[in-house]
Amino acid sequence: MTIRILITGATGFVGRHVLRSLIEHDILVTAVIRTGSEQRLEINQKIDRVFKSENIFSETTGWWEQVCENVDTLIHCAWYTEPGKFLQSSVNLDCLRGTLELAQGASRAKVRRFVGIGTCFEYDVSFGELSVETPLRPFTTYAGAKAAVYLALSQWFPTQLIDFTWCRLFYLFGEGEDGRRLVPYLRMQLSVGNVAELSSGNQIRDFMDVKEAGRIIVNVALSNHLGAVNVCSGVPVTIRQLAENIADEYDRRDLLRFGARHDNGMDPPKIVGILS
Repeated sequence: MTIRILITGATGFVGRHVLRSLIEHDILVTAVIRTGSEQRLEINQKIDRVFKSENIFSETTGWWEQVCENVDTLIHCAWYTEPGKFLQSSVNLDCLRGTLELAQGASRAKVRRFVGIGTCFEYDVSFGELSVETPLRPFTTYAGAKAAVYLALSQWFPTQLIDFTWCRLFYLFGEGEDGRRLVPYLRMQLSVGNVAELSSGNQIRDFMDVKEAGRIIVNVALSNHLGAVNVCSGVPVTIRQLAENIADEYDRRDLLRFGARHDNGMDPPKIVGILS
């Protein structure tokens, strides 16, 4: 039986890959996008409804109730993520409020399942290796707002008979990534023969291609899994290793300048996910 899934943020870094994965299944898709991003929406016959909003986080419960009509499952990818600004921005509070309006609208429309997108930074990252049992201890406004959504909805949705799953993302890279992030920066510098200035590169991280993350999120959405799930590789890789692997594609390890930038003293030495 064909089901209908609604996706917010369908043109974003993560959302576009979730959308592509949805299209591969026997699913009708309702997409909610920001006005002005229409040119980035990959049109397909399975996307039979598109709703536009100047700011989806300012929409009311009533608006969301109408948008969610006849929707079986909702995947909420939209959030504010501008590099260099999003971690401590007050816009996260708008996203928090708007997501709760969305949740109430989904409840009124009798949506059966809600899949939210969280972050590994909700956890107490001092543990280094992070499982869904790791205590939460967010230290940025962004992570705090995400954790607040998770905690509130994990308690409220069961009272509304809505299945709830929360996908915590780790370090994603790939198509559609903002050019100010690490991997696009490395590729841009190396492709034109410029030096790439880096920190020591000793930090250990959990990297995953965003295409794979999109596939995992859709598989979770189509499953019966409840609660938090880590979307991660589970493989520890240093930033130095990642940079050297990328440099090898251009045969230009000589352009990597480790130590040219100071390490961030607040940056955790290790963040690796434990697969759920």
